[in-house]
Amino acid sequence: MSTQARPAPAGTSTPGASTSGTSGTSAAGAAQGGDGLAAEMGAWAYSGGSIVPFGEANVSIATHALNYGTGVFEGIRAYRQDDGGTAILLALEHYQRLLRNARLIRAQVQESAEELLEVTRELLRRNAHDSDVYIRPLLFKASPTIRLQLTGLEDRIAIFSFPMGGYVRTEGLRVAMSAWQRINDNAIPARGKVTGGYVNACLAVEDAHAAGYDEAIMLTADGHVSEASSANLFLVRDSVIATPPLTDDVLGGITRGAIISLARDSGYTVVERKLDRTELYVADELFFTGTGVQIASVASIDDRPVGDGASYPVTADLQRRYFDAVRGRDPRYASWLTRV
Repeated sequence: MSTQARPAPAGTSTPGASTSGTSGTSAAGAAQGGDGLAAEMGAWAYSGGSIVPFGEANVSIATHALNYGTGVFEGIRAYRQDDGGTAILLALEHYQRLLRNARLIRAQVQESAEELLEVTRELLRRNAHDSDVYIRPLLFKASPTIRLQLTGLEDRIAIFSFPMGGYVRTEGLRVAMSAWQRINDNAIPARGKVTGGYVNACLAVEDAHAAGYDEAIMLTADGHVSEASSANLFLVRDSVIATPPLTDDVLGGITRGAIISLARDSGYTVVERKLDRTELYVADELFFTGTGVQIASVASIDDRPVGDGASYPVTADLQRRYFDAVRGRDPRYASWLTRV
């Protein structure tokens, strides 16, 4: 594995002004910038064991993963710190999950999680983003073949980065229950972040957007609440925080785990249990968590206001604590951050 870089040709970045769908308010400390729809990619990427110009990190149209969705991925954030530096959030945990999930598609690569973390640090130094950053690692079946198989194919990792603020706004989301069920573990493992499985999320959120909502919430096959299209879900009732269990086709989110720890450290009771759909309608608060959404409050669901429709004190408290942690302002969570 090498991180030796070659000179970047002119025009490797793809400029474009964001047409963000995140208009509205954002919590103090939330990531700043576009929503990733028209991202200006960093000039460098990691591909084939080396850091190369972004424009050279290409694959064939016959690539197995492009044809069949045979890959697993991660989403990682790096936040600007108050001293002007940048720190990657929970990076090792993300790479450990990536390599663990690779076993689901019978993939194996030579890089360790620790090596991928060091590659990412070097990549961000070379890309020299001057804002909050989103990092996308992708482990995929790279062989040019149309055969339906997983073994006997080349496995490859690619990593790229770009500036990104909120994937959605962090306050006042309007959401709807989706007609699309969440994929189940006996079809495409929801816990695996398998690339092909995200068609499920695209179908759900596209319908929500077409109907004027910000996000969609999906149910399991037996009618219990699972999660949003790209975020875990939490409910607050009488100051107790509840979230669906992983066995309800829920992704074991890295941010989900961080928020559970943060909430318990802050004195809140957090339980993992099955949630009925109508519990969402009578909740005091609802919020989403995830690398993209960060921690975002929900103002209405199926056009019913959540709580009083305006005030969400538990969510606001957790947002403040979380953004203090990711910005390096709370030394108790310094272990979450890896300086670039």
